[in-house]
Amino acid sequence: MKNLETLLDQFESRIPLFAKENSEISKSNVGWHIEHSLLTINGITTVILRSNPKEYQWKFRAGKLLIFILGKIPRGKAKAPQIVVPNSAIDLHSLQEHINKSRNSIKELESLSNNHYFEHPYFGKLKKKETIRFLEIHTNHHLKIIEDIIKS
Repeated sequence: MKNLETLLDQFESRIPLFAKENSEISKSNVGWHIEHSLLTINGITTVILRSNPKEYQWKFRAGKLLIFILGKIPRGKAKAPQIVVPNSAIDLHSLQEHINKSRNSIKELESLSNNHYFEHPYFGKLKKKETIRFLEIHTNHHLKIIEDIIKS
């Protein structure tokens, strides 16, 4: 969990740059990437909290294995599900509120049993530990995009 909390700290430090953009790196600005990542953390946490650990069944997924081993998501290869696409105005205040909500979501994950799960559209059912790993990979993916936008 510490890694995810550290990534949130890094997001929080980039909030003042939320309007910065570079269309050569991404169609979206820094604020969009932060908001998308926070919506993902909060949405996945909501789903995993509701999951029934008794219904978890493992299934091999080559794509999951590759992403989890590499610890990276290739840029431009996946499209975000509509539920985690920011659709409202992004500003300093809303981003800070979502950072705080995400910090609480992470704390809620700690209390779950290991067989609680989230069903990812490409990777299938991810147990708690795998879900946390996915959130770290996904959040880091967007942090790297943000860093590239800021550098430009």
